[in-house]
Amino acid sequence: MSLGQRPEVGDEVEYGLGRRAVVTDIRKGVIYLRGRGSREWPAEEPAALTVSRTRAERIAADDAW
Repeated sequence: MSLGQRPEVGDEVEYGLGRRAVVTDIRKGVIYLRGRGSREWPAEEPAALTVSRTRAERIAADDAW
């Protein structure tokens, strides 16, 4: 994760090279992701997630998908 920042609900994260998703939920410590137009899935490697934009940054950019 970027700079020790743990992803929060609504944050956009990179979970692979050029692959981005939004954190939709955190249940019992498990981070769930959703890509554009796809279903929700648990993050396979949560420690490898990099926060690319926070929820607040996405809202400010009017990009809440």
